Amino acid sequence: MKKILIVDDQFQIRQLVTWALEESGYELREASTGEAALRMSLDSRPDLILLDVSMPGRMDGFQTCAEIRRHGVLKGVRIVLLTAHDRQEDREKGIAAGANAYLVKPFKPAQLRGVIHKLLQPPAAPADGTAGEPAPVSPPA
Repeated sequence: MKKILIVDDQFQIRQLVTWALEESGYELREASTGEAALRMSLDSRPDLILLDVSMPGRMDGFQTCAEIRRHGVLKGVRIVLLTAHDRQEDREKGIAAGANAYLVKPFKPAQLRGVIHKLLQPPAAPADGTAGEPAPVSPPA
């Protein structure tokens, strides 16, 4: 069973995401700060993290994403940034921090499930036989 960590300081958003994914067969966990997300990621090694950008505390979503990427044991974790900010510079900052996808709130549950499904699929083997990495995913506008 694939594990997903939902990170958002707003309880209602975590509940909405949980509701959208509860029948998808994933093991879901929640955190409300970047610091808690980092600790939980190191402890439980999720397959994917849904990470809010704007959070209180020492680390926002961009910083949390970058910090997760600094830990080699979390290299394979897929990260989807969730945010209300739809500026190109925010998208670029997210990808630079190591995010695999950027999803703008409000989003449709089917849109969220589609991004997750795409990121959690095993990567297709390239023609040269080497292991490939999935390209960053951006949902349709």
